[in-house]
Amino acid sequence: MNNYLTGIEGMPKLLFCEGDPMANFKRNLYADAFKEYCQNNDLTYTAIEAGYHQVIDKQQFITNMAAALAEKAKEQIEAEKKKSKRDQMLMDFNMFMAVYVLPGILHFGGDSSPILAEAVQKAWKEAFPKTNLRAATYEEIQAGFKRKFCYITTAVCETFGKPDDCYELTLLRNYRDGYLMSQPDGEEVIRQYYDLAPTIVKHINQRKDRKKIYREVWDQYLSPCIQMIENNENKQCKDLYIQMVRDLEKKYFLKDC
Repeated sequence: MNNYLTGIEGMPKLLFCEGDPMANFKRNLYADAFKEYCQNNDLTYTAIEAGYHQVIDKQQFITNMAAALAEKAKEQIEAEKKKSKRDQMLMDFNMFMAVYVLPGILHFGGDSSPILAEAVQKAWKEAFPKTNLRAATYEEIQAGFKRKFCYITTAVCETFGKPDDCYELTLLRNYRDGYLMSQPDGEEVIRQYYDLAPTIVKHINQRKDRKKIYREVWDQYLSPCIQMIENNENKQCKDLYIQMVRDLEKKYFLKDC
C-alpha cells in the first residue's frame, strides 16, 4: 500500500517538479539536467516498480499511476481562464513530457517502465485528444542534438551572423523534439529532411546569390514558421516546413550550380 501511495503522489511530481529543467534543454546541458531529473524522481520510479511486482491486477495499478499524472495536468490547464494561456500551458506540458517525463520513465529500466510509458501516453491522449505524445528515449533525444537539427535553418542563421544557440535555432530544436517527434509521422518527416537538407545547402552555397536565396528562405518560410510556433500553430508550422523542403528540393537538390 505504501508503494501505491508513493507512486500516486509521485506521478504528478514527474511533471510538476521543482526548478525549470526546460531551461537546460540544450545540447551541452541536457545530459546533466536529465540525470538530475531522474535522480530526483527515483523514489517514485522505485515505488511503482515495487508495487507493480506486488499487486495482483498489474494493469489497473499502472493505469491508476498514469491517470494521476494526466488528471493533475488537466486540472491545472482547466483552471486557467484564458484560452491562449491554456494552449501555451499544454504546449509546455507536451514539451516537458516528451523530453523529461517519458524518457525518464523508460530510462529507469524496470519491468513496469515500458508499460507505464505506454499507459501515460494513453492517459494523456484521453485527457488531451488533440495531442499525440511519443515516448522517445533519452538516447534518441541526445542523438537528435548530435545531428544538429536544421541544416537549412542553420545555414540561414549563419548567413545572418547568428550563433548556433540563437533563439531561432533553439526554438526550432525544441519544436522538433517536443511537437514534431510526438507526431505519428514525425520521425519519418525528420528522417526525410536529413536525407535532403545537406545536399540542398551544399548546392545553395555554391551559388553567388546564396545570401539572396537565404534571405528569401527566411522571409517566405522560416520567419513565418517561428511565428506559428510562438502562436502555438504547430500543425501549420509543420506543413510550411515540409513545403519549404519540397520547394527547395525542386530548385536546388539536383543542381550543381
